[in-house]
Amino acid sequence: MKNKSLLPEKKINIKIRMVLFCVISCICSLLFVNGLVKNVGTSRMITVDEAAELENVDCVIVLGCQVRDDGSLSDMLHDRLSRGVEIYNILDDTKILMSGDHGRADYNEVGAMKKFAVESGVPSEDVFMDHAGFSTYETMYRAKEVFDAKKVIVVTQEYHLSRALYIAEELGLEAYGVDSDLRGYMGQTRRDVREVLARCKDFMMTIAKPAPTYLGEVISVSGDGDLTNDKYYMRDFI
Repeated sequence: MKNKSLLPEKKINIKIRMVLFCVISCICSLLFVNGLVKNVGTSRMITVDEAAELENVDCVIVLGCQVRDDGSLSDMLHDRLSRGVEIYNILDDTKILMSGDHGRADYNEVGAMKKFAVESGVPSEDVFMDHAGFSTYETMYRAKEVFDAKKVIVVTQEYHLSRALYIAEELGLEAYGVDSDLRGYMGQTRRDVREVLARCKDFMMTIAKPAPTYLGEVISVSGDGDLTNDKYYMRDFI
């Protein structure tokens, strides 16, 4: 006759095994997706000198980052813009696409970004503003569908760059990336941890391919960037 007192213990052991299996499966999936995204993205990273050899680049995409309350640029954004302008200056017949968060009238990443570029000597008509670049995925989607870009160079810090390039490739852009790590940055460990989860999120986004928050009419980067100016930019920065 079976010892009934052992049954609860057996059930507990089965539950523990199931939990462990789920945990291990999640960890393996996390590692696989992160490895895939990093490998694909890293293969598209190039140096500034290599970028200079590229031809027929539609635009340099600079990804947005924090603008302080007083309108000044965070260190990370300053370095992205510096690198973006540097690459613009070594390429022939290209434009710059500033993509960031301008979801509120009192917070304008792209206005501050264009101001930096124009003050650095880039003609205003060569600087396009993507006011609805609320995420890396949305930036790449809109670069292709709204700004009609096909071949691009993406500029951001290296920890972020592989994900941006993976998304771009999955959405059909011919994308290359140059990192903008011109110094060390506070809080990098926290960003590295968050990036692990972000890679998984965007891996799924590139499978589902949902439309971004906003699309709108096509404004090709082959045209005039001043068409993307807004009243807040004109009031505060020109």
